[in-house]
Amino acid sequence: MRNRAVWRMRTWHGHEGAGGWNDAFCREVISSRVETTRTLAKAIADAEQPPRAWVLVTGVGYYRPSPTAEYTEDSPGGDFDFFSCLVSSWEAAAVIPGSPTRGVVVRSGVVLGQGGGAISQMLWPFWLGLGGPLGSGLQPFPWIHVQDLAGIVCHALESECLQGVLNGVSPSSSATSNGTFAQELAAALGRPALLPVPAWAVRAVFGAERAVMLLEGPRVVPKRTLESGYHFIFPDLTGALKDIVA
Repeated sequence: MRNRAVWRMRTWHGHEGAGGWNDAFCREVISSRVETTRTLAKAIADAEQPPRAWVLVTGVGYYRPSPTAEYTEDSPGGDFDFFSCLVSSWEAAAVIPGSPTRGVVVRSGVVLGQGGGAISQMLWPFWLGLGGPLGSGLQPFPWIHVQDLAGIVCHALESECLQGVLNGVSPSSSATSNGTFAQELAAALGRPALLPVPAWAVRAVFGAERAVMLLEGPRVVPKRTLESGYHFIFPDLTGALKDIVA
């Protein structure tokens, strides 16, 4: 614990719980996020020389899905479904009352990058010309390039006066729908995106809980992130996807 700073990130955009989340799996998710974070927070609190800062990366699942509402770091949330309650508990576990360690929480959108994450699950269907929007395609799609997520973490660690919540989403993601993302990814690959996936099929494959993450979404803006002085490397989706699939 003698490092100047520590940071922790667990992502939930992988294959976890495909086909439905039972009670045992939900307990595992809570333990891996909340209990592990609480253990780290206690270690920091008990350290003789605690780190100067630590950064926790959670998710925009904190905010209520809505086709119209727009959320900043000051918007309410965290109390309406499993994901929002998980993020709320996760972030609460990171709080160290009275600690000299500066805390920052980055609420990440869908992380786009090479070699894993959301893109790795999407590439083959799109390469085969089988990609398309999920459900109506109108739902917001909050996203961020992996280089910008890492950049925000570094920015948070290095900015001595910065603390509290930062939204880890691209500045243009508030205007990105699932359908827009599908069209942009297809264009980056030089493939069509003509086959929408009906909502019922998404629920059948992923289960009701995970389907919510795919068929609904919050419209999130990185207001405080931008005000803090962070400059995005990939602010627009076209540039981000061209970099990833190049």
